[in-house]
Amino acid sequence: MHAFPCSPPLHTPPPTPTLVLTPSPAALCLSFPLSLSVPCCSIVLRGSSSHLLEEAERSLHDALAVLTETVKESRIVFGGGCSETLMSVAVEAEARKTPGKRQLAMEAFARALRQLPTIIADNAGFDSAELVSQVRAAHEAGVLRAGIDVRTGTVGNMEELGITEALKLKRQVLLSAAEAAEMVLRVDEIIKCAPRQRGDDHHHDH
Repeated sequence: MHAFPCSPPLHTPPPTPTLVLTPSPAALCLSFPLSLSVPCCSIVLRGSSSHLLEEAERSLHDALAVLTETVKESRIVFGGGCSETLMSVAVEAEARKTPGKRQLAMEAFARALRQLPTIIADNAGFDSAELVSQVRAAHEAGVLRAGIDVRTGTVGNMEELGITEALKLKRQVLLSAAEAAEMVLRVDEIIKCAPRQRGDDHHHDH
């Protein structure tokens, strides 16, 4: 979906609604410039079933939400699994210096970080094990912008390809995943606790 400038010259009245075709056949964009200073548009979604329409609406809502947060926080990180691989390498390096059981937890966290580029490769239909290992090798060799190019199924430079993600979104993903893992560990600990002993004086035969 492309954005087009729709502010007319000051000496002309607001134009009538115009239809903007998008690359996706499932969406049309109707541009309604209500005034010279506040243009707006409506997006009409099309689909063969209500399920497809609901999925398209959710995807569009998520994209707009990410765009809004990116405008508020303009800092970005490199995508394609580059940031996750960079973090996993740093965590593993720190884990080797940490004695005790904390080292196991840090190594598990590094493995979890590598699952994100794995999912990217799997969703694109490529060999995730091969691509993730190539990305890790590139980072170990000092190529810190290496990531997965899903268009070619190879390892590419994310900076040159212009593949980025919002920093705020990436931070929230990590925080949510860590909180979910901590909650699961707490629940498992509660389940493993010995059941409380109950007296028999409250049970009566009828």
